[in-house]
Amino acid sequence: MSFEIFLEPSAWVSLLTLSLLEIVLGIDNIIFISLLTNKLPEKNREKARTAGIALALILRIVMLLGITWIIGFTRPLFEVFGFEATGRDLVLLLGGFFLIGKSTSEIHHKIEEGGREGEKEQMKSAAQRSFAAIILQIGLLDIVFSFDSILTAIGMTNEIIIMILAVVISLIVMLVFSGRIARFIEKYPTLQILALAFLILIGFVLIADGLHQHISKGYIYAAVAFSLAVEVVNINVRKKKAPAS
Repeated sequence: MSFEIFLEPSAWVSLLTLSLLEIVLGIDNIIFISLLTNKLPEKNREKARTAGIALALILRIVMLLGITWIIGFTRPLFEVFGFEATGRDLVLLLGGFFLIGKSTSEIHHKIEEGGREGEKEQMKSAAQRSFAAIILQIGLLDIVFSFDSILTAIGMTNEIIIMILAVVISLIVMLVFSGRIARFIEKYPTLQILALAFLILIGFVLIADGLHQHISKGYIYAAVAFSLAVEVVNINVRKKKAPAS
């Protein structure tokens, strides 16, 4: 790895472009991390978020350094009824099903949680014991999300140093904003459901991608941005009505 490439303006353009792409691709990851860590006692949340993002950083750098291995994941492993399955396809399929299952389960718990004040202490106690389990779940999803991230990086540049710096920059941005996003999501229960619904959509996108049916994430982000804007309006309306009730 040589830093001499940064004497060329094109290297800085590549770094900026790739960093922005990595930040966009990391939105679903940061939402997932925020939702999971919000289940922990408040004193452990920042530690869990930092550990999850640090784990993502380590995984992505290791995967970048093993680019030959990653490229090998895009080669067919077997064929079923004309469908050539690669290692990447299997990872995306498993990750998509896991994300849908986990998000659906969380929505179910959120709905049941309403009106069960007496069980909140038990849930907090269970969450306290699940710190390691939450980090493990974050790690598993980090692997899935890392494939998108790494393959995007490979498509943008051939320079390993630019790929690594872009990943580091995007994850530092995630680390800075993860706490604010987590607190914002926790403050409004309806936003938690919206975030979980977004993750279910991402799960379907991963499954479709694993089946070689590409769906642009731009459509998903646009739909979620619109839903978020509507929900923000609803939150403001409820705030204005609250004193009068």
